[in-house]
Amino acid sequence: MLCLESWYYRILVLMTGNLKNAEIAVDALSICMTINGWELMIPLAFFAATGVRVANELGAGNGRGARFATGVAVGTSTVLGLAFWVLIMLFHDEFGLIFSTSLPVLEAVNELSVLLAFTVLLNSVQPVLSGVAVGSGWQSYVAYINLGCYYLIGVPLGFVMGWAFHQGVLGIWAGMIFGGTATQTLVLSIITLRCDWDKEAEKARRHVNKWSETHT
Repeated sequence: MLCLESWYYRILVLMTGNLKNAEIAVDALSICMTINGWELMIPLAFFAATGVRVANELGAGNGRGARFATGVAVGTSTVLGLAFWVLIMLFHDEFGLIFSTSLPVLEAVNELSVLLAFTVLLNSVQPVLSGVAVGSGWQSYVAYINLGCYYLIGVPLGFVMGWAFHQGVLGIWAGMIFGGTATQTLVLSIITLRCDWDKEAEKARRHVNKWSETHT
């Protein structure tokens, strides 16, 4: 699932490279993607930890524990995402100096900073929900959601906003992040909120019993 997202951002850079003044646009976008990549290490840690914890709780037949672990992980990661959102919004015209002193590039980074802030915030929630999906055994189901959100909604919307509405890199990124990542986060949130954890725990318990009988 996370491999799909990495390819998604590569497509974003590739599409940006075909715009006018592509050199400045790609430079600015690369700076933003680097900042996003640094911050993403935190949600990825939550992704791994949440998947393991939810799987353990469900395997033990503890649906309530799985629900609690999900709430704690999503809440904590969201708070951290909000903290980085605030930092990016406060220093929107300065963090680009870490990478470049070119005024055109810094101006382009400043224009993209709002999208970067919301990308960081969304990426603080989406990987954790994906971790819940992995721990719950919904991998194949969620993979179809990822494909649909990213490549059937996000990429076409980014293309339309970037070229049809002449919004450039700002339109491409906005279309892809709000059409893809935001949609995926919303769908995963609905699935998680509607999940019957006791039923999932019972299902996991039956699988564990079946596997244990097979190997005895």
